[in-house]
Amino acid sequence: DLTQAESVMDIVRAKTDKSRQVAMTQLAGGLLDKIRTMRQELLDTMAHEEVNIDYPEYDMDDLTSQEMKRKAEEVSKQIDQLLKTAQEGKIIRNGLATAIVGRPNVGKSSLLNYLTQDDKAIVTDIAGTTRDTLEEYVSVKGVPLKLIDTAGIHHTEDKVEKIGVERSKKAIAEADLVLLLLDASQDLTDEDKNLLNITDNPIIVTSILKQKNMDALENAIEQLFFSGIENSQNQILVTNQRQAGLLAKAKQSLEDVVNGIDDAMPLDLVQIDLKNAWDTLGEITGESAPDELITQLFSQFCLGK
Repeated sequence: DLTQAESVMDIVRAKTDKSRQVAMTQLAGGLLDKIRTMRQELLDTMAHEEVNIDYPEYDMDDLTSQEMKRKAEEVSKQIDQLLKTAQEGKIIRNGLATAIVGRPNVGKSSLLNYLTQDDKAIVTDIAGTTRDTLEEYVSVKGVPLKLIDTAGIHHTEDKVEKIGVERSKKAIAEADLVLLLLDASQDLTDEDKNLLNITDNPIIVTSILKQKNMDALENAIEQLFFSGIENSQNQILVTNQRQAGLLAKAKQSLEDVVNGIDDAMPLDLVQIDLKNAWDTLGEITGESAPDELITQLFSQFCLGK
């Protein structure tokens, strides 16, 4: 199904053991089984409603409406549980976009090199060495960080440096996590203060040169983002925006079912929303997905080489 097809690409692109493990669970059909179970529950409810429509002389509207409402609320709660895993799945699958920012020559590239355990970035005592963004993946607590080493943010008349500074500001705006470096041996500048205004605590005092207190940085990142993820018992995760969006859409249809019943709408009209939820869940697995979507998803696979 489509969730398993997506998991194949997730396995290929996995950056850590944790992300590979989640993709393997998806490939084994974990999410598929859950979606199919919910669809079957909705299908059974719709079948009961069809009997009531075909045999109105039995006058079971009240019983049928309450059963539809109960089932809609029950499946809606199951969808909620899946949606709660979406952020966890996103972090494990894609990692955190992490911008390393600060004034020139405060140690941004040194931090990148330390975290990657490699000389990926040029490090000198000359300010402004980094003029463009540099991206690398590292693993923290089993979850990938997409590190973005940025150009030093400061006022400059240099045309190339200006472009680098603008890209740095864009990286900050798009980042999930910002690591702001400050030079403890100097007073704060206006640029420092401006950057502090758009970032949060905690403040960690470290020395990259002496590798002092660097574990505190990983611990702070874990507390901010990864609390519970590394030891998570969730075997089924929503791992991409397509799945999350369709789940939210199906949940809205089920809420419409509940509201329709509360407003005493005719059951044949309420059933339209129930079927919409059933169809939308089917789009996640591909059982009711349009051909265009299936073609788009499978276009990501490189075949025949």
